Amino acid sequence: MIRALYEWILALAGKPSAPYALGAVAFAESSFFPVPPDAMLVPMAVSRPDKVWFYALVATLASVAGGLFGYAIGALLFDSIGQWLIRLYGLQNSAATFQESYAQYGHWVILLKGLTPIPYKLVTITSGFAHYSLFWFTVLSIVTRGARFFLLAGLLGRYGVQIRGVLDRHLNVVAAISVAVIVLGFVLFKLVL
Repeated sequence: MIRALYEWILALAGKPSAPYALGAVAFAESSFFPVPPDAMLVPMAVSRPDKVWFYALVATLASVAGGLFGYAIGALLFDSIGQWLIRLYGLQNSAATFQESYAQYGHWVILLKGLTPIPYKLVTITSGFAHYSLFWFTVLSIVTRGARFFLLAGLLGRYGVQIRGVLDRHLNVVAAISVAVIVLGFVLFKLVL
């Protein structure tokens, strides 16, 4: 099943709808979806190295837009949708502590957690709930998400052929490691905060 999904993403990279699919995943991941856009960005970039920077731009802009949606969930709908998402991920206690840290470290929280495996949707929803400055949230989201996706694009542009070889030969191992990183992000969020 993982191989079929990987092949589908590789084939998708050659279609005009590829940026829209990547944008949808990047948007959703920043507000409610558990799978990071890297799962699409990497295969698409190794399949189409000529579009790696464009894909990074799409992922960045869609992620920031999704982050604004997550912010709105936190600011306007925390008592309903926001709480449901926090409970879904089992992070009730961590989310409250995370919100308190905004009083002193809001800028650093957004910048650092936007680069880590800690799910960005938790940052966006909590930023809205904490009523963190929307202007600074947007600026810092552009910086941190842009840094993440453009750094990945640079690595894929430089080592894409080798990365594709590893993916082609060891896809299941790479997928298992990716899932472990996502789970680790949730665990770190719960332990650190």
